[in-house]
Amino acid sequence: MSTDPTWHQCMIQGHWFKHLPLSLQDSLLRSARLRALAPGQVLFQRGDAPCGLYAVLSGSMRVGAVSSEGKEALLTLVEAPQWFGEISLFDGQPRTHDAQAEGEVRLLWIPQAALLSLLALQPGYWRDFALLMSQKLRLVFVALEQQSLLAAAPRVALRLLQIAAGYGEMNDSRRVLQLSQEQLALMLSLSRQTTNQILKSLQQDGALRLGYGEIEILDPARLQALASPAGTVIR
Repeated sequence: MSTDPTWHQCMIQGHWFKHLPLSLQDSLLRSARLRALAPGQVLFQRGDAPCGLYAVLSGSMRVGAVSSEGKEALLTLVEAPQWFGEISLFDGQPRTHDAQAEGEVRLLWIPQAALLSLLALQPGYWRDFALLMSQKLRLVFVALEQQSLLAAAPRVALRLLQIAAGYGEMNDSRRVLQLSQEQLALMLSLSRQTTNQILKSLQQDGALRLGYGEIEILDPARLQALASPAGTVIR
C-alpha cells in the first residue's frame, strides 16, 4: 500500500527506527496501516492473540493491567515515536498487558502476518527487532533496581527525566509532559499523597511547574541532582 510521507517524518525521530536499515524502514511503512482510537478505546487486552507491532503517531497509550479486585498497575504511557507490542512477535504467545488509548490516539499498525512474512524472507532483520525488545528489557531492570534501592523522591525525579527523554527514544528531551500526578504515582507504585508532596516540593525548589494534567520541567539539572544517588545518568 502507499505510505504517507509524514509517517516516516514522525518515525525517524525515534532512535530505534532511525537506525534501522533503509530497506527495513521501507518494508515496515509499506506494510503499515493507520489505526485511530477514541479516548478509552482498548487496543488489546492481556491474553489476546498476537496482532502485530504498533507505533504511536500522536497521543499516548496506557499500558498496564487491572486485577480482579480492580487495582490498577500502570506500567507506562507510550507516546510518539515509540513502538510497542514486540514481545508477542518473538514468542507468539498472548499479550502480557492491556493497551488502552489515553485520549485520541493515532497509531501505525504492522500486522503480525506481514511481520512474519518479512522475517521469513529476511531473517537478518530479527536482530533489529531484538534490539527493540532488549531496550525495553533494560528499562525494566533499571526500574526494578530503582524500586529496591531508591527513596521515593529520587525515583520520581528519575522517572520524570526518563519520560522527558522518551525512555531513550527521542533526540531531544521535552519540557512539558502530558502526565497527571495520579498516573505518575501508579507507574512508581507510590501513593498519590506521597507523589503530590514530592512534586510540590520540587515545584517550590523551581525544578518543575505543576499544571492540570501536565508537568513542566523547568530545571532538569535539579532533577538529575536529586536522582544522582543512584549513579544513573539519563541520556
